[in-house]
Amino acid sequence: MAIAGSPKKFAQDIADGYMSLSPPMLRTYTAADMKIILNNITMVIRDLRQEQIAQDDSLAIKQRNNKLSRLNQASVVIRSYCQKRRIPC
Repeated sequence: MAIAGSPKKFAQDIADGYMSLSPPMLRTYTAADMKIILNNITMVIRDLRQEQIAQDDSLAIKQRNNKLSRLNQASVVIRSYCQKRRIPC
């Protein structure tokens, strides 16, 4: 099954918490789709880390860290799924 919509938007939805990845959900994607998702997750992580946030804005820092945590968790889920199924990612 192909990725519905933009892969970058898919990664941003994961970061915002609108979508989470699980191994049963990953069954519908091909190896090429998972590579595209991983590449877009790393792009969104890079964009989040480039943001300049004031040190006294603790709420914005917390939100950014939550987004980074969700994206890192999604990439770990994809990589472990690929490793378990012996899919090159």
